[in-house]
Amino acid sequence: MKKRVVAFAGKGGVGKTTSLALFLKYLIEKDSSEILVIDSDPDANVGDVIGKEISFNQTLASKMTELKEKIQNRSLPLDMPKNQIIEGDVFRSLIEMDKFDILEMGRQEGSGCYCFINSVLKNVIDTLSENYDITLLDSPAGLEHFSRKTGRNVTDLIIVTDPSKMGIHTMKRIIELTKEVSLEFENIWIIGNRFPDSLKEALEKEVEEISESNIKLLGFLPDDKTISEYNFLGKNLLELEQDEKVYQKAKEIFRTII
Repeated sequence: MKKRVVAFAGKGGVGKTTSLALFLKYLIEKDSSEILVIDSDPDANVGDVIGKEISFNQTLASKMTELKEKIQNRSLPLDMPKNQIIEGDVFRSLIEMDKFDILEMGRQEGSGCYCFINSVLKNVIDTLSENYDITLLDSPAGLEHFSRKTGRNVTDLIIVTDPSKMGIHTMKRIIELTKEVSLEFENIWIIGNRFPDSLKEALEKEVEEISESNIKLLGFLPDDKTISEYNFLGKNLLELEQDEKVYQKAKEIFRTII
């Protein structure tokens, strides 16, 4: 199977992390892939929806904070390149679950620009994803990842929008920005989350008007009380019952990708 890197993006609160978790559940049940989940959102929501509590010390940001302090204190080994140190930190930050691995980026503490570290991190993450059949990337609510070209090796971009003007605006802006920074994806998929039947046609028209051959409407996920209860109670979405309507619909639309 061809290696794929699938990124989820969209305005905050539209359900992109929930969509990622449903896709992850679908992939696990296919049981044919080595899966890596990278949570690059500083708000770190993936652990919450899969029932995994992840402390700051387990995040890559923690390792980068330690590295920053070592650089400032000039206490790094003189015979070891910085990129090699960072690569080791990335692998030590991997959290092994039963059916997949997760890398939690976390929120970097303190201020200042660490462009060298960020540059090396992009390369290391690209290398890391080559060890897996499928990498799922939960992107921040903003557009920083795209403006910094950190999505350059992503094969599929899934933009999730809810039935709001802000959600649609963010969807369009992400598509525009990928062109501005020359990011190329094999596919850009649009998911409409929590759309009532009366507004589905409006999103269909919005996607049709984009007129790009690689941009397609993947489908709609229904507003689901069970999902809301799981998220509110911090329950593991990977344990969602098979016959739940939202999961049945999720499987239907994700089969289009894999």
